[in-house]
Amino acid sequence: MGLLVTGLYASLTGLLVLALSYRVVKYRRANAIGIGSGGNKDLSLAMRVHGNLLENAPIVLILFAAAEFNGMPSYLLHVFGTLWIVARLLHAIGLTKGKGGYHFGRFWGVLTTWAILLGLSVANLGFFIGL
Repeated sequence: MGLLVTGLYASLTGLLVLALSYRVVKYRRANAIGIGSGGNKDLSLAMRVHGNLLENAPIVLILFAAAEFNGMPSYLLHVFGTLWIVARLLHAIGLTKGKGGYHFGRFWGVLTTWAILLGLSVANLGFFIGL
């Protein structure tokens, strides 16, 4: 049957990657900056928001696929998946609105992302050792 639930959250993550990538391109075009940030703080921040998602998404989606393949119940996959998308939206909004400093969204986005990484890692280790 495939990895249908993983496919859903991977696709939603892909759309978020695309949206954040568009923001970077928009700042680049508006400021005629072809590579790097050119010292533009808004562009640097947009690049960091985009980069942070790209740093976290591969491992989370690999763990997600492994959990689904190993038989994690769909309702738990949807809990993890929904929390993942909400966490990444919170982080993107919080990092942007907080201009790189503290913001509710950034704090809870990071904390929730770490909890998802931990939860999926432990679940997959549990499948491995037969718990």
